[in-house]
Amino acid sequence: MTVKVAIAQINSTVGDLAGNRAKIAAFARRAAEQGADIVLTPELSLVGYPPEDLLLRQAFYAKTAEALTALSADLAELRDLHVVVGHPLLQDGSRFNAASVLVNGRVLGTYRKYELPNDAVFDEKRYFSSADAPLVFDVKGVRFGLNICEDTWFAHAPARARAAGAQVLLVPNGSPYHMNKQHLRYDVMRANVTAQGLSLVYANLIGGQDELIFDGNSFVLDQQGRIAARLQHAQEDLQIVEFDGAAPLPAQIASELSVEAQVYQALVLGVSDYVGKNGFPSVLLGLSGGVDSALTLAIAVDALGADKVRCIMMPSPYTAQISWVDSRDMVQRLGVRYDEIAINDCFMAFKGTLANEFQGLAEDTTEENIQARIRGTLLMALSNKFGSIVLTTGNKSEMAVGYCTLYGDMAGGFAVIKDIAKTLVYRLCAYRNTLSEVIPTRILTRAPSAELRPDQTDQDSLPPYEVLDAIMQMYMEENRSADEIAAAGYRREDIERITRLIKINEYKRRQAPVGIRVTHRAFGRDWRYPITSKFRD
Repeated sequence: MTVKVAIAQINSTVGDLAGNRAKIAAFARRAAEQGADIVLTPELSLVGYPPEDLLLRQAFYAKTAEALTALSADLAELRDLHVVVGHPLLQDGSRFNAASVLVNGRVLGTYRKYELPNDAVFDEKRYFSSADAPLVFDVKGVRFGLNICEDTWFAHAPARARAAGAQVLLVPNGSPYHMNKQHLRYDVMRANVTAQGLSLVYANLIGGQDELIFDGNSFVLDQQGRIAARLQHAQEDLQIVEFDGAAPLPAQIASELSVEAQVYQALVLGVSDYVGKNGFPSVLLGLSGGVDSALTLAIAVDALGADKVRCIMMPSPYTAQISWVDSRDMVQRLGVRYDEIAINDCFMAFKGTLANEFQGLAEDTTEENIQARIRGTLLMALSNKFGSIVLTTGNKSEMAVGYCTLYGDMAGGFAVIKDIAKTLVYRLCAYRNTLSEVIPTRILTRAPSAELRPDQTDQDSLPPYEVLDAIMQMYMEENRSADEIAAAGYRREDIERITRLIKINEYKRRQAPVGIRVTHRAFGRDWRYPITSKFRD
């Protein structure tokens, strides 16, 4: 007799207990209609992940307990369907990251997470206690065990489930996306789970939660570590996998996407969820005719639809004619609202107001930054008046070295490409144009420029982006020393300059809006360098 296990790859919203409860019930009903015996939902699926300091509020646990009881009642009509639901648990004064098995209107059992991640973007030891008791239950003669996410990144919890009689390990996950994460998941699961003779059902959350993206890509591995099923990337999905005893039968395996396709879809999901879950009616952004704002615009339209996106072109005396032409071309291709607000009068007014203070001093980056801050002020004024959130357009390379203006182009509510290096920006634009050519070719071929002074290009102030991005990756993402970077073939002069700029511009990044994380180390919650520091290596 076969057992049918449904993976419910759902998009939960943090704190939306009623909405998450309704979604879990809806997926369970769909699974039941397809003959499922078990439905596996992601980590903390009832409350969303990560709830962060909501987990310090006793009322959060009380409301969660009420929602779990109500969900159990909702599912009671689905006779003998075992639904695994993730939730926080307050028990005897301790807090746990838990998952309960609901069946026939009751809680069959509750598993409490053992391994609590406390690195990178995780700080679960701040919130939860660890528990060491296994949970194994029988469905049609097959023994299913539970682990939660980080448990399977070590051997102890899977081995404990195996010793308790588990044949198949069910694993709810809240595993955030970064590039190349999926193959790392496979390797770790094979080392810690299937190597012990257990089959594995891995159900991962999807959705955007502030800067984190959860990519789905849920999967099933047999006892030999072979992929038996894989769900969609960055989309809600429901898939039934049949087990003949402990062995999963081959099921649908979603196509593996290129890195560019993965990242682009993650960015679209991040914008869609940040705007939608926070209730913003629309977005607006400053369009410059450059590659960064072009990519941000394309992502916004794909995420929200053209009717919810507005572009503002704010030319200065230094804006090139081709920037006007290319901006107008792109908005026509996408069908978004487009307005032009010249900033020259504002710029001259600022210069006039400051004339006495600046008398006898040559123009420099001060006047460049005034232009950027005028643009930021205008965008924020429109945001205040119409309720649209401003999407900033700065990339990771610029954020790293401070090639951005505080209260200028950094002003806004959500930084879409904050974790996208400049070289990756071009790759993503090229990928998007394979779907439909929305980004004019000249935007991708002309030299990048802030256009804040005559004949300006980025490379007047910065090393080539290929060099900057490589050094940034090795120093910031990989924690490699200056000597190690030099051994990779980069000039000491460039290394010292870039690493110095990374360190002295931390104060700017602390004031930047939250943005989407797609690398394994982004500026934000997993980069916590002191602003005041004398360490220079």
